[in-house]
Amino acid sequence: MNQYSTDVTNVTDSTRADATAAPGLPSRWHALGPLPGGHPLLAFVETDLDEGLNFARGIVALTRGHLLACQEGETHWRAWPMGPTQSLECRDYSGVGHLELMGPDERLAHWRYTLAAQPAVNRLIESFRASNAAAAPTGRADAAPPATCETCRQALPAGSDECPRCESREDESPSTRTLFRLWRFARPYRGKLLVGFVLTLLSTAATLVPPYMTMPLMDDILIPHQNGKPIDTMLVALYLGGLLVAALLAWGLGWARTYMLALVSERIGADLRAATFDHLLRLSLAYFGGKRTGDLMARIGAETDRLNLFLSVQLLDFATDLLLIVMTAGILFYIDPWLALATLVPLPFIAWMIHLVRDRLRYGFEKVDRIWGEVTNVLADTIPGIRVVKAFAQEKRESDRFRDANRHNVEVNDHVNRLWALFSPTVELLTEVGLLVVWAFGIWMVAHDQVTVGVLTAFLTYIGRFYTKLDSMSRIVSFTEKAASGAKRIFDILDHVSSVPEPADPVHLTQVEGRIDLDGVGFRYGSRQVLRSVDLAIEPGEMIGLVGHSGSGKSTLVNLICRFYDVAEGSIRVDGVDVRSLPIAEFRRHVGVVLQEPFLFFGSIAENIAYGRPDASRAEIVAAARAANAHEFILRLPQGYDSLVGERGQTLSGGERQRISIARALLIDPKVLILDEATSAVDTATEKEIQKALDNLVQGRTTIAIAHRLSTLRRASRLVVLDGGEIVEVGQHEELMARQGAYYRLYQAQARQVDADDEDTLLDESAALPAVGRAHPE
Repeated sequence: MNQYSTDVTNVTDSTRADATAAPGLPSRWHALGPLPGGHPLLAFVETDLDEGLNFARGIVALTRGHLLACQEGETHWRAWPMGPTQSLECRDYSGVGHLELMGPDERLAHWRYTLAAQPAVNRLIESFRASNAAAAPTGRADAAPPATCETCRQALPAGSDECPRCESREDESPSTRTLFRLWRFARPYRGKLLVGFVLTLLSTAATLVPPYMTMPLMDDILIPHQNGKPIDTMLVALYLGGLLVAALLAWGLGWARTYMLALVSERIGADLRAATFDHLLRLSLAYFGGKRTGDLMARIGAETDRLNLFLSVQLLDFATDLLLIVMTAGILFYIDPWLALATLVPLPFIAWMIHLVRDRLRYGFEKVDRIWGEVTNVLADTIPGIRVVKAFAQEKRESDRFRDANRHNVEVNDHVNRLWALFSPTVELLTEVGLLVVWAFGIWMVAHDQVTVGVLTAFLTYIGRFYTKLDSMSRIVSFTEKAASGAKRIFDILDHVSSVPEPADPVHLTQVEGRIDLDGVGFRYGSRQVLRSVDLAIEPGEMIGLVGHSGSGKSTLVNLICRFYDVAEGSIRVDGVDVRSLPIAEFRRHVGVVLQEPFLFFGSIAENIAYGRPDASRAEIVAAARAANAHEFILRLPQGYDSLVGERGQTLSGGERQRISIARALLIDPKVLILDEATSAVDTATEKEIQKALDNLVQGRTTIAIAHRLSTLRRASRLVVLDGGEIVEVGQHEELMARQGAYYRLYQAQARQVDADDEDTLLDESAALPAVGRAHPE
């Protein structure tokens, strides 16, 4: 207990018994009675760790005047009055959250929790700052500036990794106006589109000729014949020949139109896919960290296919139907205005229905797309990880996951189908009613000699086409909303701005020596500060070993040097030039990376080695493989360098994949080399083989190595020890051991673990040996 806190014990047991519990608190805390001072509850978080990091329930609550806390088993609140000099902060240390109440000169209280409680902690901090508006900023020297959204560049809420502005933009319903944004992909083909429109106009006009020819056939041929007049064979041949020519012309023009617009739509779709994929490749790793692979694959694949179908078939049909309706309406008014007006009776009702269901369909189809993304996410998780699924016998669990996602997809589709099933038959009913109105009015006009039977027959033929196309046009609502939903999901990618942008005025390095300077480097993932005030100078050709506990910031530091992310504070310079001033691809051509888990692409071994230099000769590929100690095992494969490695290199062992990865890095001859736990996932014998390859790789290169086994870093020029995102020690192995500081403790802890493992191995081996000199029963 400190001077700022007080025990709230003035609530007697009888008072507690009579008072109602604080509204909003979980029932397990109701025994504490009402909140002190009678102030309403603003926010709370339930903590789940105690001081010794054991699981224990607790609560931290905020009222208008106090911050309150209680641990499970306590019978009263502890309270801290709020003031302008106090602040509430949260930090993450290796997956354990720390919530701290800070005073002007000291820490007043702190609580620990697992990161499952992080959203509630974020809400508590936001409420604390809002209610403590008169308080000044924390004023701490190590407080980092607020994080910003990489898309809209707006400040993120404290403790949040998501931008409310962009999140709400992704959640808003798609608009059909999104489809107009496709024009920038259609603009290069505007000439072909104009030709397609003219062909559509001509083919539609050709289809309107046959109904018009029924009038003279009825009035000049058939009805006079019934009255005893002989049929004029030449006139009949003329009319029938005109019908045949019109049909052939409509067929030819329709074929040319469909082929032309299909070609255009396929190219628009291909350009859209390529632009989306190219933009994805330019986005930073931060974007992919928050997205599912299956969802991105669905957007680039299924959504562009849907847009292709919309542009090549559905939009074409819509344009044809629209022209047909307009031309038919013109002909109907030309033949008889009164009958034409009767034809239009159902139109207001159909337009009203379209307006009624359009928004619901749009939201429904957008939801269908999101749910389908869940289905593809399960596939994208399970198929690449099938070895883990089988190793842990989790086939039924993954099958249940897929069935749940599939069932959810069916339920959402059923909801949309119920709405559409009601809409489409209703439109058909309205058109049938309109046809009955025209029949009734037409018979009345024939009876009063206002129109001929031929005119009425032609009119009914036109009306049949008119209503058929009207019903078809009503269906475009469904297709349009599906296409708008797909376009929105694609443009969500295209509108995303990379947090690692290309420089506006790039600086080109003609020759890279490999000097790296880090000045005051700071970085955060959302609200979590990962690196702070990192200063380090690395000379050309020097090997630096990064060591530290998990979560200390080692991998983040090398990610910043590779410019997978951009620093939040300070700068990183290569040969005196800020890496943010260098073209990204040009800079990364000078950086070789060997990861803990090497990724190989489906293809041959030679193609994987030459991934960074596709134009490399076979001799250069073999030389890189020899230097990586990979040549011998490659030659033992059935097709040698042309052997397929399978998806993600599954046909090779872990050590073989790693040596292929080293050969890939060697081939580009980088000046800066990053080794991220390159030997941590292999056995000791394989590690020796890989270490020989690494010895060849690091010669003459600026090398930054992260290693799980500290003994592998003894060759490093200097060791840099990170703790909590800060450099705490720098020096050679012997020097750091003599200091008996952070590195000494890490080394000793690892040595004890190795000794314990060796002892267990010896015990296992001795238990397996036959007994020597042991008495045997007779």
